[in-house]
Amino acid sequence: MKLKAIKYSILLALFCVHLVTAQIERIEPPNWWLGMQNDTVQLLVYGKNIAEFTPSILSCQDCVNLLDYYKADNPNYLFLDVFIPETSVMLDFPINFSNAKTGKSFSYNYELKRRIKNPEDYKGFDSSDVIYLITPDRFANGNPENDIVDGLLETDLDRNHNYKRHGGDIQGIINNLDYIDDMGFTAIWSSPLLINDMPEQSYHGYAMTDFYVVDPRFGTLEEYIKLSDKASKKGIKLIMDQVANHCGREHWWMKDLPFSDWVNYQLESEKDEKVIITNHRRTVNQDAYASESDKNLMEKGWFVSAMPDLNQKNPFMAKYLIQNSIWWIETLKLGGIRQDTYPYPDKVFMADWAKAIMTEYPNFNIVGEEWSYNPLLVAYWQADAVNKDGYESYLKSTMDFPLQKALVHALIEDEKWDTGLVKLYEGLANDFAYQHPESILLFGDNHDMDRIYTQLDESLPLTKMAMAFLMVAPRIPQVYYGTEILMKNSLKPGDHGLIRSDFPGGWKTDAVNAFSGEGLTIDQREMQNYLKRLLNFRKEATVIHNGLTKHFSPEKGVYILFRYNESATVMLILNKNDETVELDLSRFKEMRMKGQKFKNVLTGEMAKIKASLSLPSKEALLLVKIKNDE
Repeated sequence: MKLKAIKYSILLALFCVHLVTAQIERIEPPNWWLGMQNDTVQLLVYGKNIAEFTPSILSCQDCVNLLDYYKADNPNYLFLDVFIPETSVMLDFPINFSNAKTGKSFSYNYELKRRIKNPEDYKGFDSSDVIYLITPDRFANGNPENDIVDGLLETDLDRNHNYKRHGGDIQGIINNLDYIDDMGFTAIWSSPLLINDMPEQSYHGYAMTDFYVVDPRFGTLEEYIKLSDKASKKGIKLIMDQVANHCGREHWWMKDLPFSDWVNYQLESEKDEKVIITNHRRTVNQDAYASESDKNLMEKGWFVSAMPDLNQKNPFMAKYLIQNSIWWIETLKLGGIRQDTYPYPDKVFMADWAKAIMTEYPNFNIVGEEWSYNPLLVAYWQADAVNKDGYESYLKSTMDFPLQKALVHALIEDEKWDTGLVKLYEGLANDFAYQHPESILLFGDNHDMDRIYTQLDESLPLTKMAMAFLMVAPRIPQVYYGTEILMKNSLKPGDHGLIRSDFPGGWKTDAVNAFSGEGLTIDQREMQNYLKRLLNFRKEATVIHNGLTKHFSPEKGVYILFRYNESATVMLILNKNDETVELDLSRFKEMRMKGQKFKNVLTGEMAKIKASLSLPSKEALLLVKIKNDE
């Protein structure tokens, strides 16, 4: 009987410990690393009435220490500041929780890892790269087994519906890395892969419901890491799309917020539909005359009714978001971050966020989305900008919406004094506003705007010209998946679901396969081969990566741009005319071309430059100077 009683007591004690331990539902970040530049991590601890417990860590010399802890408005949260010295002999370490009133106590074993990559070796994307932007749900379905996941709010799978999930996933990207590499891309930017457990339109990824969990319909964390590793072995950088401005309305914390100011304009209940939407007046960030009313609504209003606006002025939220970004960089060995809706959060926080990342990883890169056609607004956000208000962003790259718009107008407008190619000439002339124009991201289109082929009235010649300019301009080029096969959304301009159509061949039942070329039209194959030649030329053309730039004002439908240095010259000529043009080269004598041998990058033909040059109609001519010994 005594033995049975002892066994029963042990089982009861173990059961009670389990019950108390289960009181912790999550700790975020789920792990951390030794040897970080910032030697303190703040842990969010969540569990029923966890604030009734006092946390502690057994401290010693060269050990992990608990510096301080904080209670939230909500007793289900604690925040712990943990000091992790580089010399720590501990990896996993116990965090002890005790309740003096009840006498209950338990421990949670927190995981520390050793860094396997030096922070200086996290090399971000730059002007030597060309980025391939992918909407993963619409790119390729590598694992049909994860198409529908029980327990999630949206379980519909319908490839005929523009706004339902189609089944593309991480494995689909992995399976087609050879295609991406062969095309000549050196970086992949995927729209977000974190879980969006939302009742509808969860495919796009921008309404995260957990900042530390991969959406199981895209795959697993292990597959995400595998994608990064396999891409890296091919020399392809992985860029993660992150969102600091908002989360999804179904985020786990929305049902039990830690602080009353954790999100802006908190709802009275889950069913509350009185959502205050932002005014989208992004100029308040720079406007010396902006009213407080306009500034507050811009910063605090929700982006849309399904996306609560996060309050980065709350110091615990700010720390949470910074650590989350660093956690993903370290976990995935990232080659960059693209930050969504950059001007919408608190701009002081955004500077702190970027500075923290760039301090930890000095050779890293971040690109922020400022969807403005005013180059002054775009320039404001780039690092080293001399802003009148003294603002320093620490953000290396911004997105060049102004030049994208100029490119489209330059190609579709009739040639007049103030329309047509002059728009491109004057658009590039705005580079005086930028401290580092070569670090700005330029694109023909992206996941939020009409396909470039649609914007250019489904003209193959004009689309080729756009891509040629993109690859030669002093920028970091980004190409949206499907541009290489002339994907379009002309039937419904502005329809985001159609803009993000399936890439043919990404599903086994597809009749057309763009990965292999099977079933493509003549024009599609021509475009694909054209872009492939451009990309692979650019990959090795260091003069485009870091050379000087000079252009000449357009005349009679012809625009000419040079990239050059002491050892190389690349000449891009855009001819919009419907007929062949004989171009007099005397105007360009300062470039010392006469008598030099040039190679046509796109045809392989050799030519010695004389007094004039014959330009084919409606075509981009890309010439590279041949060295004397070639």
